[in-house]
Amino acid sequence: MQYLLLIYDAEKNIAAMPENDYARLMSDYRTFSAELAQSGKLVGGNRLHDVAKATTVRVREGKPQLTDGPFAETREQLGGYYLVNAKDLDEACAIAARIPSAKYGSIEVRPIHEM
Repeated sequence: MQYLLLIYDAEKNIAAMPENDYARLMSDYRTFSAELAQSGKLVGGNRLHDVAKATTVRVREGKPQLTDGPFAETREQLGGYYLVNAKDLDEACAIAARIPSAKYGSIEVRPIHEM
């Protein structure tokens, strides 16, 4: 079964991180991503730009409305994701716990609803 692992961090905390700590975090991500790919469980994943570059789209009365920024103000912002194959929720959560940002933010685990 596929699971989407949504990575949430407080962008301001990451931006304020000392350069050495940030470099170590990125190195941890490269290592984690390589291990996940090597295990055959990685389907895909990407890092996202900061929310300052986000646009929210709503359709009201048949007309699209575009707003700069995310849908809602939050303490943590969606920073990236991994799409993984896991045998069950327990395995998906174990993978999520290994994501480096789990130490700083949170990882939301969502099963993919196959259509």
